[in-house]
Amino acid sequence: MESQTTKPPPPPPPFSSLPVDENQKATEFRVFSVSKPHMLAFHLAWLSLFSCFFSTFSIPPLLPIIRDDLKLTDADIGHAGIASFVGSIFSRLGMGLACDLLGPRIASATLSLLTAPIILATSLVSSPQSFILIRFLIGFSLANFVANQFWMSSMFSTNVVGLANGVAAGWANMGAGVTQLVMPFLYNILIKYFNIVPFTAWRVIFIVPATFQVITAIMVLVYGQDFPTGNYKRCRTQYTEQTQNENFFGILFRGLRNYRGWILALTYGYGFGIELTTDNVIAQYFYDRFDVDLQLAGTIAASFGMANLFSRPIGGVISDKMGKRFGMRGRLWGLWVVQTVAGLLCVLLGRINSLWGSIVVMCVFSVFVQAASGLTFGVVPFVSQRSLGVISGMTGSGGTVGAVVTQLLLFSGSKFSKQTSISLMGMMMIVCTLPITLIYFPQWGGMLCGPSLDREKAIEDYHLLE
Repeated sequence: MESQTTKPPPPPPPFSSLPVDENQKATEFRVFSVSKPHMLAFHLAWLSLFSCFFSTFSIPPLLPIIRDDLKLTDADIGHAGIASFVGSIFSRLGMGLACDLLGPRIASATLSLLTAPIILATSLVSSPQSFILIRFLIGFSLANFVANQFWMSSMFSTNVVGLANGVAAGWANMGAGVTQLVMPFLYNILIKYFNIVPFTAWRVIFIVPATFQVITAIMVLVYGQDFPTGNYKRCRTQYTEQTQNENFFGILFRGLRNYRGWILALTYGYGFGIELTTDNVIAQYFYDRFDVDLQLAGTIAASFGMANLFSRPIGGVISDKMGKRFGMRGRLWGLWVVQTVAGLLCVLLGRINSLWGSIVVMCVFSVFVQAASGLTFGVVPFVSQRSLGVISGMTGSGGTVGAVVTQLLLFSGSKFSKQTSISLMGMMMIVCTLPITLIYFPQWGGMLCGPSLDREKAIEDYHLLE
């Protein structure tokens, strides 16, 4: 009887000029390269999410004008801010599942194309109720953050995944800062050179973010690739082999029952969630408290978001360096220290009474709070390989839940002044960062404990929760 043997698979083709590991994930991160598929995916991912942040936060820098046009109260503005985050809570969790089942390319581009007409419809709002509804629907686009992080975790190896996630998200988050500069600039251009009345000018310029989002979505569809070995339907990577036979609920429940994902969601809620809240209120805070003009308030607010150019990537670098030297314990300690310092700086920001002092503290605070987000997603890829999208979605949703709770408690008709609310926001950060001490990986350890002495049992226990 002739023995049956299977031919070994052919060696993988040279997918990229970057060195890769056994799963074809890049082991180096060359930020100025556009080589396929790894670095091209990186540039498409951050640019697409950049457009979503640009769109979502295109409204706050124009709020003083919109407020007068629509006769908005402080409560209306607060409710609209909450609505912009509520829209992305469930969409982020749904995006995680969509990435697990469809791949990040299709999931990301589809959401961008669906939300672009809503952004354009901002020019048609005529009442506080329609304004709140529009902000709610636009918020859905922020779910592209999950696709961004999922895509990077699928393309880059563990030794550089923290850096890749940090730069991709950090550069994308700059959209929230750039829009603080661009939207008031375009508004002033229309009034000064085209003689358009103010209450019409702010409506016209929403053509810009809507068009930008459509263009980036098409680029993702045309030039993007889901995994190093191909698009989702064609490739057979280790990841897809594990998930392709599992149903929707199997993937979902595997992620939901992993307690580490919930702790990271809370941590991110009072890291990135605080960043989102600050993006929403900081321009109006400086405009009202220090009596600066609209364009200067936008410029100050932009400096907060623009720090993402380097601050969130620094968080990713710290996570990778600490992981290389101290293992998982280093990643967790780095996250706890940086986010706690950010909380202390946020408390201080609310106590400063001078304009320039507030600007300096705000800038330092922005570096730490954004770096903490990079450190958080330096841990996320290690929580679960089989439900990576769900864990990413849970963590990302935690960010928007934190923003909603903070906005609701402190900036929506609160009895506290804005400066007191900012200090209380910092105290909430410090408290909600403490549960990081409870995260434990049997084979790697945690902040306060080393790995299990029984290595085989540790790996088995880890995979039960993976």
